[in-house]
Amino acid sequence: MEWHATGSLTAQPAIEHPELLAPSVRRTLDELGGEWAGRVGVASIDPALADTAEFCARYGVAMDASANCVVIRGKRGGETRFAACMVLATTRADVNGAVRRRLDARTASFAPMDEAVALSGMEYGGITPIGLPVEWPILIDAAVARAEEVVIGSGIRGSKLFLPGSALGSLPNAEVIEGLARPVE
Repeated sequence: MEWHATGSLTAQPAIEHPELLAPSVRRTLDELGGEWAGRVGVASIDPALADTAEFCARYGVAMDASANCVVIRGKRGGETRFAACMVLATTRADVNGAVRRRLDARTASFAPMDEAVALSGMEYGGITPIGLPVEWPILIDAAVARAEEVVIGSGIRGSKLFLPGSALGSLPNAEVIEGLARPVE
């Protein structure tokens, strides 16, 4: 398979490069199997450049081809719920609207970095929906799902994944939501 949103990077099949993936991402790709996993490419990057703006500038990847995974913590009463939201880098998740309603939470906010890292088992700046805890819903903005290809985290800061946006919508616990994100103002 050939990946197009790679800018100056050369992506290789992710299933052939487990050293470039967080352990839970490797396991999930193995579980999802051949056809699904075969659509996922991976490329090594400088870990210091994993944050979206720096990554896109250095490697020539368009911001609208990059999707961010943010971990949201919602609370209602004494119960805490988590979700992962996939939004294009040119947008922001509607945390207090669409996400809060979907989690049926009284309050919703970005999970603190240490909590997101501990619960996901992934590195901050590399968190990806592939390999997250199975009880977490994966909320995907419809613009991400419509993208021919997106660049996302790999679970570590030292690489990025490349795959069709539609593949994210077929992950277990994934929901594609129109209006999950708003343009950056």
